[in-house]
Amino acid sequence: MTRRAFVALAPAVITAAAQLPAKAEPVLGDDGLYHEPWFLSSFLDLRDDLDTAATEGKRLAIMWELRGCPYCRETHLVNFADQEIASYIRTNFQVLQLNLIGSRKVVDFDGKEASEKELAEKYAIRFTPTFQFFPSSSDGLAQKEPMAREVARAPGYLKPRHFLAMFRFVREQAYERGTFLEYLSASKG
Repeated sequence: MTRRAFVALAPAVITAAAQLPAKAEPVLGDDGLYHEPWFLSSFLDLRDDLDTAATEGKRLAIMWELRGCPYCRETHLVNFADQEIASYIRTNFQVLQLNLIGSRKVVDFDGKEASEKELAEKYAIRFTPTFQFFPSSSDGLAQKEPMAREVARAPGYLKPRHFLAMFRFVREQAYERGTFLEYLSASKG
């Protein structure tokens, strides 16, 4: 390529590069958790978060994490770094990040306030990361037992392919037709 051709092409290349979506990197917060810039900024009222997500045509997912958790780090630096995965989740879900041993006050679907740690105990969250997925409406959730409020759960780290499949499983409401393992088996064909 001649210098003249390079100079002629340079503005077009710069313009094209400027139009590419910027890849937002997770930030390691003072709490020791990685934070995605597109995670839900919330007043920590789960009813409001679910209803707001539904109004936007999205589903609510809670990501439970713990400072120093290597698989939480892997979820951020591998799974969320995959543009196909991040784009699918951002388009179809609101993700609320909670700390397994955190002290922030959260209002549960039943209207009761609890710390993140107390809420994790209430929902029997034992591993990090754990993703909880909820129905598309908060109607009737307050009357259900905590574990019966979620439509799906992913306890522990999932490799990127299975991670994306779990979000699709929820978005497609495949939990109404069978288990996640059945969904994975049917998806392989």
